[in-house]
Amino acid sequence: MIRSDAPVLLEISDLHARVEDQPILKGVNLTVRAGEIHAVMGRNGSGKSTLSKVLAGHPAYTVTSGSVRYRGEDLLALAPEQRSRLGLFLGFQYPVEIPGVSNLEFLRVSSNSRRVELGKEELDTFAFEDLVHGRLGVVQMDAAFLERGVNEGFSGGEKKRNEILQMALLEPAVAILDETDSGLDIDALRIVAAGVNQLATADNATLLVTHYQRLLDLITPDYVHVMAAGRILRTGPKELALELERDGYDWVDQELARLEREPAEVV
Repeated sequence: MIRSDAPVLLEISDLHARVEDQPILKGVNLTVRAGEIHAVMGRNGSGKSTLSKVLAGHPAYTVTSGSVRYRGEDLLALAPEQRSRLGLFLGFQYPVEIPGVSNLEFLRVSSNSRRVELGKEELDTFAFEDLVHGRLGVVQMDAAFLERGVNEGFSGGEKKRNEILQMALLEPAVAILDETDSGLDIDALRIVAAGVNQLATADNATLLVTHYQRLLDLITPDYVHVMAAGRILRTGPKELALELERDGYDWVDQELARLEREPAEVV
């Protein structure tokens, strides 16, 4: 049940951003409250992944105007590592491999950084191993993966499950999952979706960036947003995703054409 009185965790207002000299985001508005799951859908090139990277603080993207408030703070004034410590999590579409860095140690250091921000005690290696083994069941991951380099030699599904394991340990307030269903077979998709559902609470929020209804068959969003040309064109309930699956995005072109005409029609 959506609570209109739930605290606002993320508030995006008229956000514009570019990469090099190319404008990508052209006025994004979005409000995310605690306890909500939002899905952002759209064609390739609509700005979905750019939005997730801008929120995480990717240095290749420049915000040219607009604002983003995260739990009342100016998110855009914070460095990427500060955003992470404060509980903003980004699950990558293509998680990178970090050879030579133990997955277990990577998880421990990042988790302890977040624990300090939450006022919790840091964990030594032995205490953390107990914690992480207790979380492995969330994504049905074998403990052997902890001893390997971060994502080194992992399959696509194993990389995505490792991302959700990070999410389980970091306990973010807002989790942004950028096409986490990309490249997953149906079994891996079910495991990842089950992990996301298990980690969703009344105190946090999830932003799903996806192309496909199949992820939303397993994770039920409270809101679906359709992006095109760097803005959100339509917002609706979960049934909007079913409409897109049935009818496609042809209406998007008509809506964009109308928006382009609109300024000329105002005298």
